[in-house]
Amino acid sequence: MKTEAQLKEMIRRIDGKSYGAYKELGGQYDCGDYTLCIDHVQGDPFAAPSKLRVVIKQEIHRIPPHLFSQSHTRIATEDYLLRGFAGSIYRFAGGKAGSGNSGKVGTARCGQEVLARTAMQIDADKLQARFEVGFPARGRTVLGKELLKVLEEQIPQIVRQSLLYRNINSAGLENAVKLAEDQAYIRAELDNMGLSAFVANGSVLPRESGVSERPLKDGIPFCSPKELEVELSLPNKGMLRGMGIPKGITLIIGGGYHGKSTLLKALELGVYNHIAGDGREFVITNQTAVKVRAEDGRSVKDTDISLFINNLPNGKNTRKFSTENASGSTSQAANVIEALEAGTHTLLIDEDTSATNFMIRDELMQQLVGADKEPITPFIDRVRDLYTQKGVSVILVVGSSGSYFQTADTVIQMDKYEPYQVTEKAKTAAEQYTKSSKTSQGTMEIDFQRVMLQGMLGKSDRGIRVKSRGCDQISINKNDIDVRYLEQLIDWEQTAALGYLIRFAEEKVIDGRKTVQQVAEEVMKYAEQHGLMGIVGGQYCPDFLAMPRKQELIATFNRMRMLRIK
Repeated sequence: MKTEAQLKEMIRRIDGKSYGAYKELGGQYDCGDYTLCIDHVQGDPFAAPSKLRVVIKQEIHRIPPHLFSQSHTRIATEDYLLRGFAGSIYRFAGGKAGSGNSGKVGTARCGQEVLARTAMQIDADKLQARFEVGFPARGRTVLGKELLKVLEEQIPQIVRQSLLYRNINSAGLENAVKLAEDQAYIRAELDNMGLSAFVANGSVLPRESGVSERPLKDGIPFCSPKELEVELSLPNKGMLRGMGIPKGITLIIGGGYHGKSTLLKALELGVYNHIAGDGREFVITNQTAVKVRAEDGRSVKDTDISLFINNLPNGKNTRKFSTENASGSTSQAANVIEALEAGTHTLLIDEDTSATNFMIRDELMQQLVGADKEPITPFIDRVRDLYTQKGVSVILVVGSSGSYFQTADTVIQMDKYEPYQVTEKAKTAAEQYTKSSKTSQGTMEIDFQRVMLQGMLGKSDRGIRVKSRGCDQISINKNDIDVRYLEQLIDWEQTAALGYLIRFAEEKVIDGRKTVQQVAEEVMKYAEQHGLMGIVGGQYCPDFLAMPRKQELIATFNRMRMLRIK
């Protein structure tokens, strides 16, 4: 390892040379309180910024070990430190000097959710913070003095102010960890209390706007109907009351713009912890919950959709169904089955984004088109079996499908963003106006034995190259994977991580014997044990990464047009 003085001397020596001279700076440097690691040097001032790390030993940063002794507290601590680190970068290194990205300093951007990220990692021995620096240039000439300003003045200030325990807001960090402990407690208690989800009284569910995830100012605080109110004794916050959504079939009804979809959106993101002040800190949903919808045009590969679709006019086998361009109903059927394959215990569905003919067939249509002429078994005829036979609860937003009243266990009406329990009223209405639907379609048998084969990513002289485009698309060796309708992906860093998880699966896990489920489980287990950088291999990654769930990994596998199944 070289010294800080040697680094400065190298920078002075290459000052004024062509930009490629910066490549000499790669390596590790002892800067006293921390080690500066220059993991990758950009080849051009207009290219993506250089990738750097600071590594600080435990005896120097002094963050108490009890704050990161468990997985959920570690992630909360990392998240808090990263937000402070990003804030310090903004305060001390907000400028730009030179051409291209010259002088720019940045790190991962955190949203309202708390995620495990490669940008900040802490363990018993050390803390690592990853960031980017645009190495300064005039044209394509090295501006060594400007880089020295970044490394001599800005980075030390940023590190001291945001990563040393004596200088950070220790009370804020403690509170973030306590919040994570309370959130983990609620999540663990859901099963014990027979609940699919919990929404605390006082939660603010509406967001600031369609493009902002911040809570709406003056938003109406949530208040549970008395019939559904439960009480929890949290380790830190103490007594907390709110609405418990029981396992089973739950409908959320109400007029337009009264908060149905807002509640469902909060529930679908309740699989993640949220920061203090978000308004949804105590909206907690079963960790395996999956939002499903219609997805016209997606590919389907050897998926058993016979639970919902059978007896096609062309005689096509629906127990191993494939298509390059699924219809709305077929795609939603596949999405439900693949969610079950991913191990979900709760399905979240909004009528607005569902295929009508998948969800229900009204009585008049049944009279005109007999069951023997209709290959689709609507979801309403299967929803009870999903719960009784597979233990899968359903939370469904409906605005016009009153036929679901008769099969529902719980009906919640949203009225001006206030919830009311109207189960008995709905049942009475169903008896008067709706014929009884089939309560069971017999034993559910679904074939999940889809064995993955290698070779799905194609070949390239430069290995397997991974790129992501926001939260919508992953590109692997120029093979595009459309993930725009995976609505529980909330950060582009998760999308980027999925690309690397898929690459790891191709290179290390898929062996022609493991099923999709087994491959995903093995990949996620490795990622949880070794971190996402363990998945990448080495200390350099072109992207910041955030941990997705197994559910999104399996969903991404299933949207790969190049997926190979035997």
